[in-house]
Amino acid sequence: MGYQQILMLVLGVIIIGLSAAVGLSMFTNEMKKINRQSIISDMNIFAGVANAYYKAPSNLGGGNREWDVDNLGMWFGYNYNDENNSISNDNGVYIFSASGDLLTIIGTGTSVGNNGSTNVRATLQLNGQTSEIITQINN
Repeated sequence: MGYQQILMLVLGVIIIGLSAAVGLSMFTNEMKKINRQSIISDMNIFAGVANAYYKAPSNLGGGNREWDVDNLGMWFGYNYNDENNSISNDNGVYIFSASGDLLTIIGTGTSVGNNGSTNVRATLQLNGQTSEIITQINN
């Protein structure tokens, strides 16, 4: 082989390697974004169900304007773990806690977040009295 052919071969290998690295990086970043958006979407769905629970009277199985996380779990009806007040699905794990009129849902995703060491995470707070939702992205 001539010098030019070897140079073209080496150049081709470098370009293919760089393309693969950039593609892998783009794929990883999109997976983070998708997982983060998925856990936020799930938490909004849970907040809607929780809001219905909070406002339903106790004779219908609701909270009667009080949070009872264990009874709330029965309203979700699937994958609810009453030992640690959590729900898990393909997107992540969601932990529920209540204090006064506030219900807090912490969602932890399955993809490693922006800090590179812990999984994506978001927190949703639902005020039962006003139905106001505040969402914060933690990673």
